[in-house]
Formats: sequence, C-alpha cells, structure tokens
Amino acid sequence: MTRIRVLVVDDEPLVRAGLVMLLDAEESISVVGQAGDGAEAVDLAVRLRPDVVVMDLRMPGVDGVEATRRLVSDEFADLVGGTVPVLMLTTFHDDTAVHTALRAGASGFVLKSAAPSDLAAAIRAVVAGNAWLDPVVARKLLRDFTAHPELGMPTPAELGQLTRRETEVLTLVAHGMNNAAVAAHFVVSEATVRTHVSRILVKLGLHDRSQAVAAAYQTGLVKPGDRPPLRDRR
Repeated sequence: MTRIRVLVVDDEPLVRAGLVMLLDAEESISVVGQAGDGAEAVDLAVRLRPDVVVMDLRMPGVDGVEATRRLVSDEFADLVGGTVPVLMLTTFHDDTAVHTALRAGASGFVLKSAAPSDLAAAIRAVVAGNAWLDPVVARKLLRDFTAHPELGMPTPAELGQLTRRETEVLTLVAHGMNNAAVAAHFVVSEATVRTHVSRILVKLGLHDRSQAVAAAYQTGLVKPGDRPPLRDRR
C-alpha cells in the first residue's frame, strides 16, 4: 500500500509531536517532515515533496495563510512541478479565518477539537482532490451564503487573485469543458481539476460552475467566438 506522505506544521512542539504520533499510527499515512512556522514549511515542501501539508493557521512569522498562498502559487508549481494541497488545522473557527484560509488556496479546514479519525479522513480527502470542511465550519459557510444569496460577479481585478493554472482552468470551463476534458487538456487527474475548480469558486466567492462561466465572460477573460486554447503539451 502506498502511504500518503504528510508534512506537519505547528509552532507548538507538543501539539506537533501529538499530531505526528497520531498520524504515524495510521496504516496509510506517513509523516515525512515537521515544521514550526510557515517559512520552514515551504522550504521543507520543496525538498520533501509531501502529498499534503497539515498546517496550523496561526503561527508567528509566516502564518498558515501566507504559507498556503506560497504552496499553491505558480512559483512553487514551477519550482517543483506542481502545487501541494493544504489542510488547515486550528482551534479557531471564526468566519474571517475560514474565508481567508480558503481564499488563500487551502483545500480543507479541520478544527483541532475534531476526532482523530476525522483528521485522517480529511487528509485522504484532500489528497484525492476533494475539499474537506469541518461540520462546524461548513454550517457557518452555509449560513453566510444563505444570508447573501445574490453574490456580485467578480471584477477583472479580483480575477487577478487566481493563479496562472486556475485562470487556464476557468478559461476551459467557460468553453464548456467538463472535468474529464480539462484533465485531458493538462494531462492531469480529474481530482486535480476538481481541486482547481473548488479554489476558483472560493477565491471568487461564487456558488457553482455556472457562475464561474458567467464571471469568465463578464470580466472579459473569455469572449464570444473565442476558440478554446490548444491542448497543453508540456
């Protein structure tokens, strides 16, 4: 069985040691590195190439949000040949922290009070290309969307917060391609495409793919009559 390689990041040594012990007890998971802050986490991710980073949200220096931005950036992808999913771990679950972490590119959000089995399940989910939200966090987000059902379309400037690959994915989605077609275009897995689409929706504050398509046309990213980009041959 291929083990999921995890990098654990937390500024508290005792908490970090507990997480390592907990995850190493899982048959399908192996901790390959530990870091005490976000800057160290990014450096280790370059060297160790983990499958996922379990990241504390609040840390001195480079915090979890900034480290996440770096791990999902184009610069990181160009350096190591791809980005790495980040599962955010925290004792807090205020709305601002959740939105900030998800908009930074985090693939999931787990509270430190969650059951150990939930943490392992969350790791497996984000490695498979899915999102994971602690039930408490999910309820807060749903209440937020319910309170603001009519979300405005993003502006061209807001579209600029997407990475290069996310912009490319949005362009193909706007041309009507499903996940399988986008995956074939970039020669990646459908799980990777799902992750990109999820991040696009979160970063732009959109509900679904139809809103993403509308945003792509409204901002001028795609214009009527445009042809889909040629298939990626890299």
